[in-house]
Amino acid sequence: MESLLFKGPWLPGIGIADVGVKGGKIVSVGKVLREEEYQRVIPGEGSALIPGLVNCHGHAAMTLFRGLADDLPLKTWLEKKIWPLEAKLTAQSVYWGSMLAMAEMIRGGTTTFADMYFFEEETARAALETGMRGVLSRGIVAGPGLERALAESRQLARDWQGAEGRITIQLGPHALYTCPPEVLNRVIDLAAELDLAVQIHLAETKGEVDECLALYGKSPAAVLDEAGLFHLPILAAHCVHLSPEDIEIVARRGVGVSHNPASNLKLGSGIAPVPSLLERGVAVGLGTDGAASNNNLDMFTEMRLAALIHKGVHRDPTLIPAHQALEMATVLGAKALSLEEVGAIREGMAADLVLVDLRGPHLAPSPSPEAAIAYAAHASDVTLVMVAGRILLEGGRLTTIDEERVIFEARRCLKKIAG
Repeated sequence: MESLLFKGPWLPGIGIADVGVKGGKIVSVGKVLREEEYQRVIPGEGSALIPGLVNCHGHAAMTLFRGLADDLPLKTWLEKKIWPLEAKLTAQSVYWGSMLAMAEMIRGGTTTFADMYFFEEETARAALETGMRGVLSRGIVAGPGLERALAESRQLARDWQGAEGRITIQLGPHALYTCPPEVLNRVIDLAAELDLAVQIHLAETKGEVDECLALYGKSPAAVLDEAGLFHLPILAAHCVHLSPEDIEIVARRGVGVSHNPASNLKLGSGIAPVPSLLERGVAVGLGTDGAASNNNLDMFTEMRLAALIHKGVHRDPTLIPAHQALEMATVLGAKALSLEEVGAIREGMAADLVLVDLRGPHLAPSPSPEAAIAYAAHASDVTLVMVAGRILLEGGRLTTIDEERVIFEARRCLKKIAG
């Protein structure tokens, strides 16, 4: 692994500075670093060097279902379209769907992604091959497949936890409406045994909350808290329909939240109370969700939506300023996923870095790189992506993925599933 010096890019919260990388770590951040101490110098003038983007919530292999279930509410989308398709998934199709997702994510500057799905060992294998950092969980639901899901979750942790320093295994109970308290108790016990954090969908739709109130007399957040799930490190995805009391629970328990604005808008689920969560100190990251409900994995789009929709809904242009949107896509996302070594540019952190070219006409002549990134940049402005010091994208070329083959295999898998 060669040592590299990024010479003179703009850094968030720092300004123009050099960044040195050795052994997969950031070793120096300074105004001027000595070029002779590094094997390679990468010019950064006219570019921003930002922490790798952290996609806090998704289902990578659902790239296979992109465009197959559009313009439907969540319940219909799941029951009539997605679940029947998922019943036909194989290990091979999940592998190629995950590879397709990773090609898209790397091109868009995402270096870390969270995932909840099936055949999760295939997603782990794809992450190792592509060089990405993955926070992976095998989806768990009640019913005939529960014991298998728990056993596979245990095996996933045994086989993949900490692999190459880039794979983090968590547990993935799908949601309260598919994992009632007796199932959550099993998850809590397994999490304690294996020392694992948890990912779960929470309060995604009003219907979910209404059904929970009718069944338990409490909100989903209150039921999860009472069950003890919030005593664990946890990432709650969506959190669209949280009451003020729910927000207080989430804040008090230190729950991380994934805000998924594009998916929530497309499914008509609503808009999460992100300003209130941030005001209470909740670590709110950004996620794309799966490509079947988005339909892309572009974190620049999520940043822009997160920065804009709350201004409009609350009629307050000061909410979610550009720098905060970028923080949600990086350091807050890492915190929400209980990751400590990514999300910021400072000495000792993993060298998960993204170079963004700010010289395009759609970005000029903005004097604020943060505003350019949050409000105007595209995924196509990413010129270099690095994870743990290894370059995964440079000069428009993916260095670890045969993109043409991945697209071919993904199409072949879809044909077998959907005909």
